[in-house]
Amino acid sequence: MPARPAASSIAFLRLTEVPPAAILAQMADPRVRAHMPLASASWDLAAVEALVAAKEACWRRDGLGHWAILANGAYVGWGGFQKEGEDWDFGLVLTPEAFGLGLRIAARALAFARADPRIPRVTFLLPLSRRRLGALARLGAHPLGVVEHEGAAFRKFRLETPSGT
Repeated sequence: MPARPAASSIAFLRLTEVPPAAILAQMADPRVRAHMPLASASWDLAAVEALVAAKEACWRRDGLGHWAILANGAYVGWGGFQKEGEDWDFGLVLTPEAFGLGLRIAARALAFARADPRIPRVTFLLPLSRRRLGALARLGAHPLGVVEHEGAAFRKFRLETPSGT
């Protein structure tokens, strides 16, 4: 089993700046897809290209989107903000070796959100398979109940992020 990457240096890059093979290895891992009810059963380079293209379209449309995330220079996953109606939804998909870095990465991304006047609140959609939800409470998110999104059920949470707080 590979060693867990240290998180002393977290960097956000565009998804286009990491090798597609890194994203493919991550998304092909059943431990990653176990909590992704909207992910297809199989992943190949065409699926990675489609994911990256969809996330880049968000950047063009909204001026913000998902990043590739590095910890000490190593790719550890992808995540970021996507406009959903009036809210900005935050998603985070880490490699299995980086599962323990989620709270630290989310806190850094939320600091970005708090500094951006476009983002008055952030929502989180977690699949029902996720049982450990304490990190969201520690971040200050409040549960809104179960919602359906693209045919799957998710627990929805909201965090107010007024600029300057």
